[in-house]
Amino acid sequence: MTTGFFSSGVSGLNAAKLGLLTTEHNIANVNTPGYNRQRTIQAANPAALTGAGYIGQGVSVSTVERIYSGFLSAQVNQTQTTVSELDAYAAQIKQIDDMLADPSAGLTPALQDFFKGVQDAAANPSQLPARQSMISAAQTLASRYQTMAARLNEINEGVSGEITGAVASINGYAEQIAGLNQMIASSASSSNAPNDLLDQRDQLIAELNKLIKVSTTTDDNGSLNVFVGTGQQLVIRGEASRMAVVQSSADPSKIEVGVVTSGSTQEISESLIVGGSLGGLLKFRNESLDKTTNELGRNAASLALTFNAQHALGQDLLGQSAATVGGTFQASFFSVPQPSVTESATNPPGGPTVTASFNTPTLNGNFYTDLTGSDYELKAGAGSATLTRLSDNKQWTGADVAAINAALAAEPQGFTLATTGALSAGSGYLIKPTRDAASNISVNTAIAADARLVAAAAPIRTQAGSGNTGTSTISAGSVAPGYPSAVSAAPLTLNYDSTTVPPSLNFTPVALPAVLPAVSVTVPGTPPVTTNYASGAPIPYTSGATIAFLGSGPSGGFSFQIAGTPNNGDKFTVSKNAAGVSDGRNALALGQLQTQNTMSGKTASFQGTYAQLVNDTGNKTREAQIKGAAQQALLAQSQASRDSLSGVNLDEEAANLIRYQQAYQAAAKVIEVTSKLFDTLTSLG
Repeated sequence: MTTGFFSSGVSGLNAAKLGLLTTEHNIANVNTPGYNRQRTIQAANPAALTGAGYIGQGVSVSTVERIYSGFLSAQVNQTQTTVSELDAYAAQIKQIDDMLADPSAGLTPALQDFFKGVQDAAANPSQLPARQSMISAAQTLASRYQTMAARLNEINEGVSGEITGAVASINGYAEQIAGLNQMIASSASSSNAPNDLLDQRDQLIAELNKLIKVSTTTDDNGSLNVFVGTGQQLVIRGEASRMAVVQSSADPSKIEVGVVTSGSTQEISESLIVGGSLGGLLKFRNESLDKTTNELGRNAASLALTFNAQHALGQDLLGQSAATVGGTFQASFFSVPQPSVTESATNPPGGPTVTASFNTPTLNGNFYTDLTGSDYELKAGAGSATLTRLSDNKQWTGADVAAINAALAAEPQGFTLATTGALSAGSGYLIKPTRDAASNISVNTAIAADARLVAAAAPIRTQAGSGNTGTSTISAGSVAPGYPSAVSAAPLTLNYDSTTVPPSLNFTPVALPAVLPAVSVTVPGTPPVTTNYASGAPIPYTSGATIAFLGSGPSGGFSFQIAGTPNNGDKFTVSKNAAGVSDGRNALALGQLQTQNTMSGKTASFQGTYAQLVNDTGNKTREAQIKGAAQQALLAQSQASRDSLSGVNLDEEAANLIRYQQAYQAAAKVIEVTSKLFDTLTSLG
């Protein structure tokens, strides 16, 4: 009988001791990241059959169990990966938002100062200091573009560094998880689990989940198979795959994430890498950084192209213009690089070279461009070519590059392609029309060195005859691309003839090109009515009508208006603007570009487009911050739910200490009583 007493008492001591050890282990790890509290699972020992029935034989501890919920842990990980993604995105885009919206370092003040300089030059065209101030403001504006582009490049380099660091950390976690898989598989049994090893592995999964979205499956031996992103395998049992950072085959200026397979690295599409800080960095680069760089470049390129187009219509202080034969006339005020084209690293060898060039800005009231803020991809198939606008996957398809250009003529994108030969099937090219524009915009060095070369004047002048007796006037006139150099050699005189029906204007000389409509007359109205007349033919006189030469509309070679009531024989002359040192008409037209719709197919101005970029970036920044705060609150709730189940509660553990201490003391008392009973029995012998 005493043997039963002793065994029951000892079993109670052992159970209480294990309970105390487990409680102490919980208390010691209260601040250990990823630790799940543990508890002993007790079971009654098999009872012994006696004449009085089954008599209990004490207790045993069947296992030490960790309090763990896979559902709650998965919920925390899912929320955590979203929080990490949004935090990484918000931290990066805030840098762009701060730069763009800065009231002194942003683009808006530099644009305003530049156009103020242009307006001052228009008001004082004969003053070299005014011209020099305009050039200085232009150099400051170009420098501002370059500085902002350099800052975006710094952010890009920082993002690349963080991507590299994240990939290295992912590889480190993968190797540790694979090692723990091996240890767990070798130490696990059907009834006893290596709780601390499981906690360590779960903590590594949680840390990995901060870098990239993780999903797992469990094998029969307890190993976890880990998949990242949208299903790329990272750990299979005890084997870990390696990820690597590689140069993009489509765009060597970017790095991409790849997976190492059989000694070679295969690029992973950015769309397959989601969640965590790595997903946030790639998403930021694709959605915001590249877009901002392109939009800033689009602004710089559009400014340079439209300003140059209008500047080419002027006359400098030396009397030189685009129609002047010889001389040192500088048509381009700004210099900006042509669109860049990058050949894919996977192209067949010996393929042709593809280039791109900006389209000449369109003139319709004012100059404007059709450039977008997108990159483009040109791919060649068997006897076909496809150009894709990457921002929205809009496509143009044709048999070759010439067919693509024909399609772009109907739907302009602001550039034209050229190739040195037929495209090879399977080849690809990345076209970045505006990516490098802001980094490389500059002021023409010849103009910067000689302010006299600023084409502030118009190359033609108009004049009503000194002997006119009517009340009509002629406007100052304006020129468009293609205005004739003949005007610079001999004036063109218009004579009013009241004897014709209706009264008309006749031209002297009449030696105008006969192959094109020599004159177009646009009569104001709703809508305006334009009529073309052959070279030298009389035209009916309408007060206020726009008369344009060498064109099919108001944007002809040069144009003007005659208004009022002329008398028979009144004359009007168009001639070269000789000695026009005080003429600022072209500078005035240059200054008007500030408020005119010069971008996006004549739907937005320079400053309007930049303001839209600032607004979009600010909205994205705020959106990321708000979403991040909301996800952070959800994360706190998920962690609280998990910790309420699995976390160590010191008050509860203190109560357990007392409980197990009392159980230990009670079991010891049983042994003490058993010992006294044994002594009593032996003394009776």
